Amino acid sequence: MACPENMFFLIGLFMSGVLACFCQRHLIATMPDRLGVLTGSCVQIPCSFDVAEQRKNTFNSTMPISGVWIKESPKFDGHLNRVIFNSSKTVNRYQGNITGNMSQKNCTTVFFNVTTSYTNIYYFRIESQPFRATDTGKSVDIVVKDWPSSPILTVSGEVKEGTPVSLNCSAVAPCPEHPPELTWTLPTQFTTENQLQENPDQTKSVLSTVTFTSSYLNHKMNITCTAVYPVGASNKTAERNMMLNVSFSPKDTSASISPAGPVLVDSCVNLTCSSTANPPVTNFTWFQISGGKPIQVASGQSYSLNVTVGDGGLYYCEARNSHGCGKSKEVQLAIKGQETSMAFGIAAGTLGAFLLISLISLFVWRRNSRLHDGLERTDSPQGQNSPVGTVCADQATAGEKPEEPAEDQPEEIHYGDIDFSKLRTKETPAAAQDRVQGQESEYAEVNVTGRMAQEPPLNYLDGLYAQVS
Repeated sequence: MACPENMFFLIGLFMSGVLACFCQRHLIATMPDRLGVLTGSCVQIPCSFDVAEQRKNTFNSTMPISGVWIKESPKFDGHLNRVIFNSSKTVNRYQGNITGNMSQKNCTTVFFNVTTSYTNIYYFRIESQPFRATDTGKSVDIVVKDWPSSPILTVSGEVKEGTPVSLNCSAVAPCPEHPPELTWTLPTQFTTENQLQENPDQTKSVLSTVTFTSSYLNHKMNITCTAVYPVGASNKTAERNMMLNVSFSPKDTSASISPAGPVLVDSCVNLTCSSTANPPVTNFTWFQISGGKPIQVASGQSYSLNVTVGDGGLYYCEARNSHGCGKSKEVQLAIKGQETSMAFGIAAGTLGAFLLISLISLFVWRRNSRLHDGLERTDSPQGQNSPVGTVCADQATAGEKPEEPAEDQPEEIHYGDIDFSKLRTKETPAAAQDRVQGQESEYAEVNVTGRMAQEPPLNYLDGLYAQVS
C-alpha cells in the first residue's frame, strides 16, 4: 500500500501534466495587443502565425489554408455567432479581407465600415487539412471610438536660441488606406516632412517632422499639431498642444534708480537690475563709470547705498546665466548741487567746441580766398590783342572820357593800368603789316598822384605816349 505522501505526489504530477497538455499552444499568432479604430473607417490587424514544433508535421503550407476570426472567446462550440469572419466563405458577419499571404504565414486582415459593436477581443484560427488550431493564448483588443486619439508631440533635445530645432508629431493610422494628414501651427517659419511608418508591433502611423531655428521670442509660445482623419465624406480631427521651452541668455536687461531725480548727500538710493532669461539669471553685477572705465561696485539684483559726494555718476548692471550675459544701459545718479556745475561744464564744453570749429572754418575760408585771388592774378591773359588791366578805383578805362571828381572830396591816390595802344592814330596797311612782323607795343603803368582840378586833356595823353614810345 502506497504512503499518503506518495499518493499526493503522483496526483500532483498527473494534474500538472494534464494542464501542460491542455495549455500547450499548437498555433502561435503574432498581433498587436490593442487597436483604436474610428467609427465608419476601416481597421487593419497586422497578423502572422507559426505552428508549434510538435505539430509541424501535420501542417502543409501547400494545402489551401483558411483564416478564421473569433470574437469574445476562443471556444465557439455551440456559439457559432462568435465566428465573425472565415476567409473560405463569401458571406461573413464582418465585411473584410485577409490581405496577407497565408501560405507564407501572413494573416494580416482588414475589416471595413467599422461600428461601435466591433469593440471586443478577437482570436485567430487556421483551418487546413489535416491541421486545425486556434491560438488561445493571444488576442487583439479592438476599441471603436467616435473621435480619434490626439497625436503624440515630442521635441528632439533641448531647445536653445539660435540653434535648429526638430519637433516630431505622430498619429496612429489604423486604416492605412486612409491615413491621417498632419498639420502644424507654429509662431515662426518652418519646413515639414511627412511619412507613413511601421511601428514595432507592425501597426502603421504617420510621422511629421518640423524643423526651425528657435529664438528667445518663441519661449512659452504654443505649438499645435493637428491630425485630420478622412472618414467617408467627412473628416474627424484631433490635435495636441505644447508650450515651447527655449533656453536663452539674459535679454532686455535694464537698470533703474529710486528715487530717479537728484538726491541729497547722505540719502538712501536703491539701484535695481531686471532681465529676462531662461534659465533664470543666477548673478547680477553692478558697475560705476569712473575715469572713463567701469569699476565693479556691488553684486546682487538690488544695490543700496548712502550717497556720498563721490557716488554721483553713471552706473550699469550685468545679468548672467548658464547661456551668457546681458548688459543694461547706463543710468545717471545725480546729486543735488552737482547737477548745476555739471550742466555748466557741459554748456562750456559745447560753447568751446563751437568756437573752435568756427575759428578753424574762418581760417580755412581766408586761406582759400587768398589762394583764389593769387590764381586769378596769375591766370589773367597777357597778349597783344588784350588790354593790360582795368582801373580798380573808378572802373574807367583809358580812352573813355572820365568823370570830373568833386572838388570837396579828400585827396586820394589812384592806381590804374592804361592801354596806350588804344590811343594811337589809325595805322596804314603797310604800317600794320610791319607791326605784325616784328614790332611789339610797349605799355606803361602810370600812377597818378596828387589832386587835380580836372583830368588831362586827350592831346596831353598823346604827347605822353610819344615820349614813352
